[in-house]
Amino acid sequence: MKKLLNVGIVGAGLMGNKRANAIEAVGGGKVVAVADVNKERALEFAKLHKCEMADSWQELVKRKDIDVVIIAVFNKFITPIAVKALQNKKHILCEKPLGRNSKDSLAILKASVKNHRLVKVGFNHRFQPALWKAKQLFDQGAIGKLLFIRARYGHGGRLGMEKEWRFDKNISGGGELLDQGVHIIDLCRWFAGDFNEAYGVCETKFWNTNFEDNAFVILKNKNVTVSFHVSTTNWKNIFSFEIFGDKGFLNIDGKGGSYGKETLVFGRRPPQFGVPQIEVFEFLGDTSWQDEWINFVSAITKNKKIIGDAKDGLEANRIVETIYKSSKEGKPVNL
Repeated sequence: MKKLLNVGIVGAGLMGNKRANAIEAVGGGKVVAVADVNKERALEFAKLHKCEMADSWQELVKRKDIDVVIIAVFNKFITPIAVKALQNKKHILCEKPLGRNSKDSLAILKASVKNHRLVKVGFNHRFQPALWKAKQLFDQGAIGKLLFIRARYGHGGRLGMEKEWRFDKNISGGGELLDQGVHIIDLCRWFAGDFNEAYGVCETKFWNTNFEDNAFVILKNKNVTVSFHVSTTNWKNIFSFEIFGDKGFLNIDGKGGSYGKETLVFGRRPPQFGVPQIEVFEFLGDTSWQDEWINFVSAITKNKKIIGDAKDGLEANRIVETIYKSSKEGKPVNL
């Protein structure tokens, strides 16, 4: 790459560090500054990644030496930071979701168009090795015409989780559906395209909160039906994404770490039916953060397509809102 992109990161927590680590691992950019309301954490980040500490995010997004701003903050604060960064002619990579709702997402998208800058949403699951391989096989027609998708994504929660920011309506904007569910929605759109109907049941089954800790969802378009369940009461972490076509199937299980070994099972239906032909792929290590960064750098420097852009972020949030509406009204709702 001819030029390293200078990067500023807003948010020195877990996600901000993951993004910095990815950049340092594969190149294409250099972290030059960080901002966080927690000055002690920002200083620690700056020492670790050998960058400067900005006094505020407002200062960081105005810096002339920054090309890209990575936003890794609570949902409530995403939109003002993103819009101001775009107005200052920065490309942005924003952790999902793209704001608390579609209104937030639309404001970011409009700012992106007006200021001719790119927006990448942190849908890193698209770059999980098993899902990436599955998409390649799918696009090659390996399982034929898509029939349905079935998915589960859940974790076991933590002691005191109901007091965390994810269950604070003002800060997060939604519960488990907006947190883990938005990843599943994005993946479903990636394989199946847009949906025109949603039916959902959002329930608070365990945690002492006004937000859903479980969501059960059906999405439909003309050709494909999707069913998925996201949960903070799964007790054991799970990631399962299954894609079924008329000629076979692609089943992804796990995504490393506490979610278990990441595997892809590719099954082909014999012409005369019976036992399918099975091929199993196993993946070690999570390279999604690095691969997502490479994609964004290529979009900025080589005009490549962004995989997971502002429109994808907007559509995911629109679907989330439709599911909430469906759950409240107790019936399917058109998108």
